[in-house]
Amino acid sequence: MNISASLPPLETLDPERFESSAILKKLVVAHRRLAELKGVAASMPNEGILISTLGLQEAKDSSEIENIVTTHDELFREAADIDAVNTSPAAKEVALYSQALRVGFQAVDRTGLLTGNHILEIQAALEKKRPGYRKVPGTTLKDKATGRVIYTPPTPELLPGLMSDLEHFINDASRYTADPLVKMALIHHQFESIHPFYDGNGRTGRIINVLYLVKEGLLDIPVLYLSRAIVGTKSDYYRLLQSVRETNNWEEWVIYLLEAIEKTAAQGITTIQAIKALLLDTKHRIRTKHRFYSQDLINNLFSHPYTKIEFLMRDLKVSRITATRYLDLLAEDGFLRKRKIGRSNYYINEPLFQILTGEAPPTGDQ
Repeated sequence: MNISASLPPLETLDPERFESSAILKKLVVAHRRLAELKGVAASMPNEGILISTLGLQEAKDSSEIENIVTTHDELFREAADIDAVNTSPAAKEVALYSQALRVGFQAVDRTGLLTGNHILEIQAALEKKRPGYRKVPGTTLKDKATGRVIYTPPTPELLPGLMSDLEHFINDASRYTADPLVKMALIHHQFESIHPFYDGNGRTGRIINVLYLVKEGLLDIPVLYLSRAIVGTKSDYYRLLQSVRETNNWEEWVIYLLEAIEKTAAQGITTIQAIKALLLDTKHRIRTKHRFYSQDLINNLFSHPYTKIEFLMRDLKVSRITATRYLDLLAEDGFLRKRKIGRSNYYINEPLFQILTGEAPPTGDQ
C-alpha cells in the first residue's frame, strides 16, 4: 500500500491514548533520568564545555544514521579547523551539524520558542545554503525487498501549511494536553513525515528533539543526544516510523522514544560525571605545577579535544610564542599529546578523547 501523506494535525490524536500504564511507567523513568541529567550538567563549572564536546558526538552519531560516516580523529580535526583540507567531506558535513545545533540552541535560548523560521535556520546551517522548503516532490520510500513504494511525502504546495500547524503544536501548550515527552515523539514523527527539505530532514529532526526539551525547560542546554540510541536500533526506528503510517501504531513509537530518552540520559549522566572528574583532577594538577594556570586555560583544554595554538591565543589573549610555550610544556608533562599532521600541530586531551569516544586517539605524525 502506497501511503500518500495527508498528515492531519497532531491535535486530532486523542491524548488519552497515551495514558496507558505502559506509557505512564516509561514516562516516570524517562523524566527521572532527564532531571538527573539536567542536574549533573548544571554542576559542571562551565556548561559550554558540554555543548562543544557532546555536541560533536551527537553530530557524528546523527550523521551516521544517514550513512555519513567519519572518524573521531577527522571530526575533531575539522572542528579545530586545522589543516582542514586533509579531512573528509563526511567530517565537514558532521561539523556543520554541530554548528546547526548551536544555531538552533541560540535561537531557542534567545526567544523561548522553536519556530518554523528557527527550523529553516537550522537546516540552512546544516546544508550551508538556504534553499527553504522543497519545491519538488519528496523522496518516496520503497520496500527494499519488493521495490514497492510504501510512503510518499506531501507535495510542495502543502508544506507551508503543514509546517505552520507543526509550529503551533510545538509552541502552544494549550493546544494539546499530553506530556511533553509524548509530544516530542509526535513532533519528531510529524516532521519526518512532512519531509519539508531537499536534504537534511533526518538530522534536522533530531536537532528539533533536543531543542524542544530545552524549550520545555526539561533541560537547560542541549545535552540529550538520542542519535546514539537510534544508531543501535536503526531498523526498529524506521520500522516504527512506517508502522504509525500504516497501522496508526503511535503507542509503540512513543514507547520506543521514551526508552531511547531513558537510555541516552543515563549514558549522558555517566559521561558528564567522568568529564567533570577529569576536569577537576586536571585543574588541580596543572595549578600545582604551572604558574600560568587559569580557568580560561582549563576551559580551552576541555572545550576542544584537539586544541591548537590559535585557540589558546584567542582564549587567553596571549602571543603565539606564549601560547606555544604553554602547550608544549603541558605536552611535556603529559597533560596533552602533541601530534603533527601536515604543517599543523594538534594538542590532544587524550583522557577526554577516551571518555567521549571509548577509543584511544590515533598516534603518530602524518
